[in-house]
Amino acid sequence: MTTTRSGPLQGVRVVELVGIGPGPFAGMLLADLGADVIRIDRPGGAGLVVPTAQDVLSRGRPSVALNLKDPRAVEVVLDLVEQADILIEGFRPGVTERLGIGPEACHARNPQLVYGRITGWGQDGPLSQTAGHDVNYISVAGALDPIGRAGGPPQIPLNLLGDFAGGSMYLVTGVLAALTHARTSGEGQVVDAAITDGAAHLLAMQLSMQAAGLWTTERGTNLLDTGSPYYDVYETSDGRWMSVGALEPRFYEVLIEILGLEDPPDRNDLGQWPELRKVLAETFAARTQAEWTELFDGTDACVAPVIPMHEAAQHPHNAARGTYVDEGGVTQPAPAPRFSGTPTTLTTPPAKPGANTAEALAAWGITDVDGLIADGVAVQAD
Repeated sequence: MTTTRSGPLQGVRVVELVGIGPGPFAGMLLADLGADVIRIDRPGGAGLVVPTAQDVLSRGRPSVALNLKDPRAVEVVLDLVEQADILIEGFRPGVTERLGIGPEACHARNPQLVYGRITGWGQDGPLSQTAGHDVNYISVAGALDPIGRAGGPPQIPLNLLGDFAGGSMYLVTGVLAALTHARTSGEGQVVDAAITDGAAHLLAMQLSMQAAGLWTTERGTNLLDTGSPYYDVYETSDGRWMSVGALEPRFYEVLIEILGLEDPPDRNDLGQWPELRKVLAETFAARTQAEWTELFDGTDACVAPVIPMHEAAQHPHNAARGTYVDEGGVTQPAPAPRFSGTPTTLTTPPAKPGANTAEALAAWGITDVDGLIADGVAVQAD
């Protein structure tokens, strides 16, 4: 990795009050895009199980360890805020206010600051002070119930839908939109990014279909939830899987041709869907994933192999684009998206909490760093 920053956010300065999950992902994304992000960790870190060297969410920015229960540490954060464009935090509502680094205190020092807050439930509402995790947030938002097969329970989509899609991405979108406003108006503001709000927002298409009578309330019976036999996954003879997304008739025709089906059940007759699914399942089960992949390669059938996560970096398409990179012995996603004029690159590897305290504080113009470390206000990790 390089220490030289590039990307469209070069010159944007961000203070990250480190939390877990969606907050660090947002910090990683902003750093990937070229922002100068300084992580404020608690001494000793958050106690997560991923070792530092493999903690991809911590890449790209230095770590400073501060004891925020000490007024001098609070003053350090406010000094950093004076120079920052954005602050992001992921604590429960009211925590940063009690620490003395809430929006009011920060805006008193920097009126143009964009203050980004990421929580599960949001800054207000009856659940705002309740503990929760991704699965709880998408449950209440209405996003978990539709996911799964007919007759079965809801299926948890890792923590991609809530923490990262409904949370981190909306936080980053929000703070960058607010930064644009701040640079034209001179006024900062608070961005309240709730995972429940983001997950609900992601349901726009399904809610539209429901309103039009094109989506039922029974999971696994609709066009995009495995209800349709031509939008599903099928097991191959070697125990692997192929994904089929032949929604449009012209793509479906290619699918049927390559499968060699001369007179398949009518896809437009919902009553024949069970028989069509049976035919597709039996057909895909007759060959290996590699054989099907070769047959469908380069066609418009909308069929692709289901690649295990640990093999994804070696897929020819991903390898050709450099979708994954190997840095420090860790396979990890490259920065995304891509920019023609301000290309992004990985910078520094993940840092142990407090590993860069002295260097990073000095780089941001904080004085008497040695004294802060000597008095335990800041901690320099070994």
